Amino acid sequence: MEESLRKLLDHRDKQCIVDNSRISSAVLVPIYFWEEEYHIIFIKRTETVKAHKGQISFPGGICEKVDKSAMDTALRESHEEIGLLAEDVEILGALDDEITTTSNYIVSPFVGIIQWPYHLTKNKDEVDEILNVPLPALLDKDCLTPDTETLNGQKVDSYAYHYQGNIIWGATARILYKLLGIIKQAN
Repeated sequence: MEESLRKLLDHRDKQCIVDNSRISSAVLVPIYFWEEEYHIIFIKRTETVKAHKGQISFPGGICEKVDKSAMDTALRESHEEIGLLAEDVEILGALDDEITTTSNYIVSPFVGIIQWPYHLTKNKDEVDEILNVPLPALLDKDCLTPDTETLNGQKVDSYAYHYQGNIIWGATARILYKLLGIIKQAN
């Protein structure tokens, strides 16, 4: 799946959002293969972080001056939040930028493969829990429910994913929805 996913990501036109009134950020969508199936790593944010308190997301954060690119941001933040070293991630490609509806962020997502098992360590100030979600669970039709969000006063189609009492929604769910569509093509 990895090589076909790389090709599909490489051969599509990434939709970039440029809006200087918003804060640039980036996330990593870490994927690994273990016990005959792929998994995606999410984090549950603590209630003490500045934005997105208690939400399920991908590891990532705000682009800083030290970052040479949005991909560098995603890798740096993944190391800070879950202890994932940049050199241990094989970037397969980028997904479309998304806008958060509850904050003022533009999110640039990058898909990466890591070898498993891997010793992840959560930053207790930022990460309440690391979630390893099997891909088949996310592809199960009962996991997905349609949702709507309000962006700039307009209703936007969105999604929510339900897994073991956790709800993945917002920009994270929209990023996941697009990724799962590409993964279906890769298979």
